[in-house]
Amino acid sequence: MDQYLPALEGKSIALLINHTSLVGQTHLLDTLLASGVDVIKIFAPEHGFRGDLANGEQVNDGFDQKTGLPLISLYGKNKKPSKEQLEDIDLVIYDIQDVGARFYTYISSMHYMMEACAENGISFLLLDRPNPNAHYIDGPVLDPAHASFVGVHPIPIVYGMTVGELASMIKGENWINGSETLDFNIVALKNWTRDSSYTLPISPSPNLPNAQSIALYPSLCLFEGTNVSMGRGTDFPFQAVGYPDPNFGDFEFKPRSIPKVSKYPPHKNKTCYGYDLRSVSPPNKIRLSYLIDFYQKANNKEDFFNAFFTNLSGTSELRKQIEDGWTEEEIRTSWQADIKKFKSKREAYLIYK
Repeated sequence: MDQYLPALEGKSIALLINHTSLVGQTHLLDTLLASGVDVIKIFAPEHGFRGDLANGEQVNDGFDQKTGLPLISLYGKNKKPSKEQLEDIDLVIYDIQDVGARFYTYISSMHYMMEACAENGISFLLLDRPNPNAHYIDGPVLDPAHASFVGVHPIPIVYGMTVGELASMIKGENWINGSETLDFNIVALKNWTRDSSYTLPISPSPNLPNAQSIALYPSLCLFEGTNVSMGRGTDFPFQAVGYPDPNFGDFEFKPRSIPKVSKYPPHKNKTCYGYDLRSVSPPNKIRLSYLIDFYQKANNKEDFFNAFFTNLSGTSELRKQIEDGWTEEEIRTSWQADIKKFKSKREAYLIYK
């Protein structure tokens, strides 16, 4: 904190934070207020300021009960702060734990906040955090034609960068309006490398409760674009896949409604059959074998994918490749030219080894 507290003196501060924004065991907001910093507003991403709202659940504006500070949602219709919402703010601090997957929406909120700061002459300070999936790069690079809130940047699904490195790339590659004018600073990590084993001290969102779910998330999130359950509504989300048909596997589970975690899980109250992935080795690549296997077993293949799959994969190609019977290795080979270009471009923005 000694690196950035002096820069906050005499300034009006806003925070883009959530429940992961901790300094030791104390929330960053409380820590800054105790240090005499003039925090005047809080912005909240998906899952809310306290991180206790289920995926897709409405995040409402309001006031923080503890401090009385105004709280503005950046999830839903209001993804980018307006000029009025940034009025009287000199500097925005971003401090949110990420998991290194393109479709995790915290980095989308970061993107739009950076752009709003650039357009309104507001400084942007990022407190970097480790990426638990930084040890590999994999997946199709997003086609800008399919950009959405679950994929803003032309990067692979797993991009191997911390949020600080990614933010540097967003600015350096002019992916936001006014990028050249943005006053941007990073408080970098110490003693961390891309190969460091790092277990998150706190769950980053309601359906990523442990290291196994975080490791499998880049592979299993693609099932959100299908009619298959990836364990939402169980005690092991993103650690199982299944469908209400015994043909899909021997493992059984029954999704249920869990308030503030998964209110309306796919196949609620139905027995699903598939795979228990709680004990599989954490992957160092996106595992498409589960997706390909479930598609091949599906009786109604025309109903297997939904429109969201293209948003998640960031390309129209992956669905077509699976439907056409491509193997996992054939699909992965098709990504390599774009991944090579991305790696070359990414090199200029890396902070850590």
